[in-house]
Amino acid sequence: MILLLVDIGNTRVKWARLVDGRMGKQHAAANAGWDAGQYARRVIGRGLARGESRIVVSSVAGNEINQLLVAAARQAEAPEPEFVASERSAAGVTTEYLEPWRLGVDRFVAAIGAYHLASGQPVCVVNVGTAMTIDLVDGKGRHHGGAIVPGPALMVDSLLTQTNGIRRRATGGPSGAASLFARTTRTAIGQGALYAAAAVIDRAIEEARVQLGSKPLVLLTGGASAAIRPLIRNTSVSLPDLVLHGLAVWARHHPTDADRRQSSRK
Repeated sequence: MILLLVDIGNTRVKWARLVDGRMGKQHAAANAGWDAGQYARRVIGRGLARGESRIVVSSVAGNEINQLLVAAARQAEAPEPEFVASERSAAGVTTEYLEPWRLGVDRFVAAIGAYHLASGQPVCVVNVGTAMTIDLVDGKGRHHGGAIVPGPALMVDSLLTQTNGIRRRATGGPSGAASLFARTTRTAIGQGALYAAAAVIDRAIEEARVQLGSKPLVLLTGGASAAIRPLIRNTSVSLPDLVLHGLAVWARHHPTDADRRQSSRK
């Protein structure tokens, strides 16, 4: 069985194939303006025969983009994509969100992946992209909720678009050394955003320790996490493909009839 795992975010799409339980190379691309043909060529590709493979998707991009992926699968004569949805309980994780459907599916799937990777430890999942999300999952798979703040790039963009003086002073000139106490406005904005994100993460870890009585494992994912990780005072583990791992776990807990037939033949 081949699984094509697809994570469609606000600005980028990530994908990888899982073949006989082994994750292949992760791919990522900015997907603004893509049509169905580009999804078919770049993401789906060849070799996904119906009944012998699945396409499992986490998408926060909205119905228009989702339908492009469905059309792409038809073009490629591949299986129809399965779009994961947030729910009260799935694959060992139960969320305490008051209305589970309002929990972003990327956060839900990342929580599933993190819980299974943490092997019984509480875990704090930090996804740094356009928005930065922080979610807490205890050692029994209970998702306690989380926080959402602007990601560093969005913080910078808000200052540059919503102010006049800062934007003018940040345009042109040298960058200067990277430090919290920067000597140029441009660097001050960028470093301020990174340090702000790192400070929220450290505070969240402390809040989690108080709430659970033990310090959680910290898993970092998302495109901007590499820039923040050196600034976090707590130890963390970087897993760029955490959502894809979560999709693989979800698929294992939601087998198709073809999956069951294949398992029975082994």
